[in-house]
Order: sequence, then structure tokens, then C-alpha cells
Amino acid sequence: MTSLGAIGLGPDEEALYEVLLDRSPATLAELATAWPRADLQPLLASLEAKGLLSSSPGPPPAYAAVAPEMALDVLLLAAERDLLRVRERARELEEIFQERARERTPPVVVEVVTGRRAVEQRHAQIQRAARQQLRCLSRRPYFDPLGSVAAQRELLERGISSRMIYERDFVAAEGALRQIEEMVGAGQQARVLPELPMKLYVVDDRLALLLLRHEPADAVAALVIHPSGLLEALITLFEGLWQRALPLGLAPSTRNPPPPRDSRDDARLVALLLSGLTDEAIARQLGVGHRTAERRIAELMSRLGARTRFQAGVQAALSQLPPPPSP
Repeated sequence: MTSLGAIGLGPDEEALYEVLLDRSPATLAELATAWPRADLQPLLASLEAKGLLSSSPGPPPAYAAVAPEMALDVLLLAAERDLLRVRERARELEEIFQERARERTPPVVVEVVTGRRAVEQRHAQIQRAARQQLRCLSRRPYFDPLGSVAAQRELLERGISSRMIYERDFVAAEGALRQIEEMVGAGQQARVLPELPMKLYVVDDRLALLLLRHEPADAVAALVIHPSGLLEALITLFEGLWQRALPLGLAPSTRNPPPPRDSRDDARLVALLLSGLTDEAIARQLGVGHRTAERRIAELMSRLGARTRFQAGVQAALSQLPPPPSP
């Protein structure tokens, strides 16, 4: 889809409209030099029908682009009206689905989804269905990293709250710390635990996706949990783990001025210490030598008056938490 595809313009229509913006007014012969294709006249007719160009009878006939601010706004408003109708119809269908589900005995609480492609599709659908918040326990296996990151960025841009608990093994993976930094910079709240009991996504208080099996590929399976006592139990589990998890003290937002380099490096170091990584793994993540990593860890422990690496990480992380409410 082109950038204007959402309002009904195909890629060729958009390209020809851009030619018209540069050459208006232009005769058919003049346009043919810039668009030497047999579909010129059908495309012109389509653009005129959509209000993006006007034509004069001539002779010879001439074509001129209508100002984008006017022409595209009309198409945008039409697309918004169509979208509102789609949303209304979606709500009606959801009501029908929920009513039928309530009538079933026993009620539908769990859907079983099998096959890697089907599970990944439901994973994407459930994330995009979020209206208020997404909670996630992030442990192996990791779905398409780029697709998952893009979907979560989209949620954050829509103002959806995202809370992610990462497992230590993920934080230790190559490039993972940078990815987490980017997501935290986009608004995600991130914490870490040494181990997680499951891979779980919870959308609002409406749906959850729980991965059951991930190997072999033809045996991948997941559960989609609908409103029920089971869903409430999974939400309670997440909240309990969230309270136990330690915050990854990374930059809160890329929209703010970047922190000084020393401060940013300390934040990354604290995140890695909290994750329980070895000195060698920390050095790899920071892109420094083993001895340099050891020196930075020792300096941080000295500043915080900590006796152990983990204590240093905890003290630094807790210093970034909001103070408890006054009694």
C-alpha cells in the first residue's frame, strides 16, 4: 500500500497525481512525455472522478491538479466515515459473538490455536486489539522481533500502556539491550526477572495469549483466554511478578533530551547487573573490554556503597522508583 493507499489511491494514481502537481496545467500530449504508458487516460479519468484533478475542454483538453489540501481532505473525510462504519459493524459483530458465547454450555473460555503461522497471526491480532494496556512476560521463543517491535511501537504511539517483564536470557542476547532501550525510549515500562514461568500476553482485562508449545514447528500451540476466572488468575500472576521484578533503569523517553553519556552508560550497566549477566556478557553488551567492564562495575559499586554486584543494581534501580505515598 502506498502512503495514500488508506484513502483509496493506488500507487499509479499517486505517482501520476505527483506528475500533475509538477506540470499543471498540461495537455494529454505533454503528460504522455512524462507518463508514456497506455493507462494514462484511464488513470486521469480515475483521478478526476476522485476529485484530484480538473480538466478543461480545450482545444486541446488540459488537465490540472486540484490542490492537495482540498482534494485529499475530501478523500480523508470519506475514509474516516467508512472507518467509523466499519468500527460500528465490528462492535455489532462482537456483541453477537459474546451473546452466542454466553449461550453456550459450558461458555467459551479457552480457544486452542495450533500451527506456527496461526499462533503468530493471533499474537499480532491480540496486540493490535489493545485499547488501554498490554502486559507481557517475555521469554523464549521470541516471535518475529522486527514485527513484534513494530507492533508494540504502534501501540505506544496510540497511547497504549505497555508493561514488559523480560527474562534474563533475553537481556543477554546480542542486540537485546539496544532493543529494550528503544522500547523504553518509546514509552514502554520494562522490568527483569531471572526466570519467567511462561510466555504470556494480556490485553486490557479482555484477552490473553499463553504459549503452550513452540517446537517442533508443526506442533506450535497456544491458548487464547477470554474473560473468566482463568484470565483473572493470569492477570494476578502478572501483577505479582511485576512487583517482584526489578526495573531496568534505562532512558524514560527519546522525546526528552538525551542524558549525558556517563549517565546513559551507568543506566545500561545497572540494567545488565540486575539481569544477572556475567562480566563477559556485560562487556559484550556494552561493547567494551572485559577489564573495562570490571572497572565500571567496581566504580558503580563504590559510588553506591554496595558490597555485591546485585546489591549495586538493586540500589540503583530502587533509587529510580517513585517514593511511596505519604500515609
